[in-house]
Amino acid sequence: MGEQGCCCCGGVDEREKKLQEIIEKYKNTKGALIPVLHEAQEIYGYLPMSVQKKIAEGLNVSLEEVYGVVTFYTQFSLNPKGKYQIQVCLGTACYVKGANQILEKLQEKLGIHVGECTEDGLFSLDGCRCIGACGLAPVIMINDEVYGRLVPDQIEGILDKYRKG
Repeated sequence: MGEQGCCCCGGVDEREKKLQEIIEKYKNTKGALIPVLHEAQEIYGYLPMSVQKKIAEGLNVSLEEVYGVVTFYTQFSLNPKGKYQIQVCLGTACYVKGANQILEKLQEKLGIHVGECTEDGLFSLDGCRCIGACGLAPVIMINDEVYGRLVPDQIEGILDKYRKG
């Protein structure tokens, strides 16, 4: 699920045009890097190196600075995200109650590792430090829906709900 589209269907070219408009809007604004990155991620869904290079050139900052900001803040992603973004809580309470087995089962059933997206673009998988539902440990969150008190055998049914939905 890379940079899809072509000039004949409006895919990449349309996104590049929007990115250029954003860069132009913020070009002479001090501290514009983070707002530009946010808006660029809204367009592309993530921040591939090609987009980071365009932002660096357009804002006249180094690529190292752009990359540093992208990798420092967790809201930015270097990889594509799926339609359904799965977060596995790996905080202490969840980990002690078996979050690692939940994560292993998700990786097995999806055929991806943490930080990756399924080829069909349906699911992406990430770990996080705490979802804030420690009493329901172990917990995963799919987009905004929380699933708690999980055991590995429940994972297939949860994924099927999204595959069919």
